[in-house]
Amino acid sequence: MTHDTIAVIDFGGQYAHLIATKVRRLGVRAEIRQPEDPLESYEGVRGIVISGSPSLSAYGEDSDYNRSIYDLDVPILGFCFGHQEIAKHYGGTVVHGGREWGHAELHLTVDDHPLFRGLGPVEPVWMSHYDSVTALGPDFEELGYTSTGAGGEHRLAAIGSDRLRRYGFQYHPEVDDTVNGERMIANFVFEICGCRATWSMDGVLDEIVEEVRRRVGERSVFLLASGGVDSTVAAAVLGRALGPERVHLLHIDNGLMRKDESRQVLALFERLGLDRHLHFEDASETFLSALDGVIEPERKRRVIGDTFVEVFQRKARELGIEDHLLGQGTIYPDTVETGGTKRADVIKTHHNRVPVIEAMIEQGRVVEPLADLYKVEVRELGERLGIPHEALWRHPFPGPGLGVRLLCSNGVPDRDGLDAMGPGLAEAEARFGLRALPLPIRSVGVKADLRAYEHPVLLVGDAPWATVLEAVGWITAQVPGVNRCVLHLGGDAPTEPRPLAAGVTRARLDLLREADALVMDGLRRHGLYDEVWQCPTVLVPLCLGADGGETVVVRPIRSQRAMTATPVRLPDALVEELLRDVLTLPGVSAVLLDVTSKPPGTIEWE
Repeated sequence: MTHDTIAVIDFGGQYAHLIATKVRRLGVRAEIRQPEDPLESYEGVRGIVISGSPSLSAYGEDSDYNRSIYDLDVPILGFCFGHQEIAKHYGGTVVHGGREWGHAELHLTVDDHPLFRGLGPVEPVWMSHYDSVTALGPDFEELGYTSTGAGGEHRLAAIGSDRLRRYGFQYHPEVDDTVNGERMIANFVFEICGCRATWSMDGVLDEIVEEVRRRVGERSVFLLASGGVDSTVAAAVLGRALGPERVHLLHIDNGLMRKDESRQVLALFERLGLDRHLHFEDASETFLSALDGVIEPERKRRVIGDTFVEVFQRKARELGIEDHLLGQGTIYPDTVETGGTKRADVIKTHHNRVPVIEAMIEQGRVVEPLADLYKVEVRELGERLGIPHEALWRHPFPGPGLGVRLLCSNGVPDRDGLDAMGPGLAEAEARFGLRALPLPIRSVGVKADLRAYEHPVLLVGDAPWATVLEAVGWITAQVPGVNRCVLHLGGDAPTEPRPLAAGVTRARLDLLREADALVMDGLRRHGLYDEVWQCPTVLVPLCLGADGGETVVVRPIRSQRAMTATPVRLPDALVEELLRDVLTLPGVSAVLLDVTSKPPGTIEWE
């Protein structure tokens, strides 16, 4: 059937994709549009949302996009940058200044406006902007305001013109911190745009199956099946669309798998009836050889991705199926974080977006049935396909496997910028009663949708959890060059942290496998596995004390779509067990807990 559709114009911010998925959860189709897209691409849409942007300013001259959208006879709602653009286009004034960051209170000024139907006179909202709307053009009125600063300066936070059907929110209703943001989006979708809720995952499954059949035709598909949620659901979708006889699955043991992973993966696909053409390749030596001497994280990801393709192509030749299409379990965040949109910064390179794969996509040789879905939607799809709960709700595991959880180093301390942190960290220590040590290594983070490859800070001391989180928020916001904080749980008392020379080796991977298995078993034993969305265990070649051992970092987080995440406090009993068990592993001398949200720290360390 034809679904009512809302178009979301993506100016490069990951929040644009939160908008789209929030609309979908309402039962209305949402599609991403690029700022330069022609008017023809909006044919049939019932409304438009203009997203915020991590890099554009409505105040400057760099906000170039197809402004002909304002000639369309459909409602338009702008968030943050979009709010400012709508105000400016219709004769309002935008100034550079008046920053608001974080929580604010929206005071509604118009009674029973359709956008705010069912809401109270004061609503908690979340702000993230520097430019501000200070005056409105003809036809527009203030719908709500915020007060900032000691003097309670009045800020235009919600504006609208019912005659033009143009509206703007300075805040972000798509994030969870705007408590009733989903209701505001729903009011726009249903009250203003008049959409019908006809879009559901049942319908999506039918549409995806039909699209796969159209895309593949009479050919067959060869899928690299890691056993993760995405590749497993992709395999089941392909099996539903094409039949198991036209789906070849290749599971590669790249030496970067978890403990007993390959055995479990092969058993799962047999259980799903997808073992008609199930192939297994132990390529661990090939991968370890390719990774020998590779230290830099992005190069490591690329080597892993390229080696996957080399092994796949070699195996395809051996099986005589080179003409098959390549199937992948790519989901939406993969393409977002790889810079899949014109203005999105590359946060990290995904193994399924290396140049070889990009070339195959250009040649029409790749089929990605899940590329428009988020993780929660992929899981819902898997439920409809009969995939076992334990397989669908296992923690997400990165495509490059333990390769991005095994940090490497040439042993030379990276002290660039550490001295400048001194005053800020000294103030943090005085404020929060925690020792704060900058670490001479780097991990990847994300700030304002841009990659931030910066230093972690080690926190040492006994403080309440709320104090720890407050310290993390203060340090990552106030101290330059910091994107992550880790809490010392036990082991060697930190003296002068120093990196160790270490690369990708089977011995280090085996050590990480054992540490990871202990953490996963502990979460299950304490009934936390389903509560924690993901918990990477990271092996860092960093010596904190005198014995020369490495450091294990545990990163339990809660999330819904991987775009944002919050750290999870582990029970004291579990912490004690992990310290007892992990510290007995040979070569481990300290255990740390990653207490950073995303942003500013990405979920993985590389």
